[in-house]
Amino acid sequence: MQNIKNYIESNKARFINELIEILKMPSVSADPAFNQDVLNTSEAVKGFLEKAGCDHVEICETPGYPIVYGEKIIDPSLPTILVYGHYDVQPADPIELWDSPPFEPVIKTTEIHPEGAIFARGACDDKGQMFMHVKALEYMTSTGNLPCNVKFMIEGEEEVGSESLGWFVERNQEKLANDVILISDTGMIANDIPSITTGLRGLSYVQVEVTGPNRDLHSGLYGGAVANPINVLTKMIASLHDENNHITIPGFYDNVEELSTEERAEMAKAPFSLDNYKKALNIDAVYGEKGYSTNERNSIRPTLDVNGIWGGYIGEGAKTVIASKAFAKISMRLVPNQDWKEITELFKKHFESIAPAGVTVEVKPHHGGQGYVTPIDNIGYQAASKAYEATFGKAPIPQRSGGSIPIVALFEKELKSKTILMGFGLDSDAIHSPNEHFGIFNYLKGIETIPLFYKYFTELKTK
Repeated sequence: MQNIKNYIESNKARFINELIEILKMPSVSADPAFNQDVLNTSEAVKGFLEKAGCDHVEICETPGYPIVYGEKIIDPSLPTILVYGHYDVQPADPIELWDSPPFEPVIKTTEIHPEGAIFARGACDDKGQMFMHVKALEYMTSTGNLPCNVKFMIEGEEEVGSESLGWFVERNQEKLANDVILISDTGMIANDIPSITTGLRGLSYVQVEVTGPNRDLHSGLYGGAVANPINVLTKMIASLHDENNHITIPGFYDNVEELSTEERAEMAKAPFSLDNYKKALNIDAVYGEKGYSTNERNSIRPTLDVNGIWGGYIGEGAKTVIASKAFAKISMRLVPNQDWKEITELFKKHFESIAPAGVTVEVKPHHGGQGYVTPIDNIGYQAASKAYEATFGKAPIPQRSGGSIPIVALFEKELKSKTILMGFGLDSDAIHSPNEHFGIFNYLKGIETIPLFYKYFTELKTK
């Protein structure tokens, strides 16, 4: 595959322009207002897979948004790689914090991306990284370098919990049969420090509602005499952590995996500058569970965070009311062995139990998923490691991620396959935030590296 660099260089402008084309589509799965845009994006992905060389591509209907399925089967006796990605994106809000419109991609240079980065919602999560696989396939089919079979499963509901994906996988196990699953929806340490994600945290996401009086009340006439749902909610939330930032829900830590001193020492070898970390976030101190480092807190330890809180009057000026209701959205990142459904139930039971008299509490489970760990002695990991080493000139560091991709555990359960997480994004790419971006270096390096995974995996699988 020596000519891959020449192929990328010759097609660089087109690769970038095609990615920009798909980034212009506001495929926001969380907002019904963008329903047609999501559907249009699925059709665009179908078209790009066909152009890349898939022999069969179809839009598969589900109870929700469709899944784009494609395949290139060159020999049924050869290994099959199943590529997963998603074409939906997070809402762009708050729009006013974007330096350029979120669905009008622009290329700008940054300190971290001197060669330029594409700024747009979905640039890194996950359109840019998903599209690397499409372009890698194009290279392999057009140059005769595809060493095995490949299938694509690109969904449109990842950002809202992938509910339809589980439905689809359960009903299409034969169609999706594979030897390994390949996903690029994670990141690496730095452009000169490649890494492979070997672990993901699970997730439990809930919404809570605290109700007090049957209507909003005048805060002068009723203040101090009636429980204020907003005051109550904030106190309840504050009580979910103790003075050491340890989560106080009974039973929450019962199944938490405690890593050995040796494993924690290996994790600590990953390059990390606390000063640079704080500088990048414009904070003067880090925060978290006592007894653990920053990298441990955001990868091997469970967390509980409020993602949104509202109630009462939040418009311009003043309105002196005691709100009838207060709401919050809360997510818990979980580590392997913590069952998300069990944690959701523990949260519900505890949160309802701490409500004071004068209010009622309702906990509404939203979605969730299990954590996941890929062993580094797996041939998929070994193939990925060789591929990174070939293109970056150094072996990648195995690294656990703080993020969640709940469907990875689903894949192992239903398809009996291991998943390899070959991410090329950076922590600084602002995914889920205003000014999300993806480095052109990273985009093209992914296209260069992915075909080598195919090559090495096929060699290891068939030797």
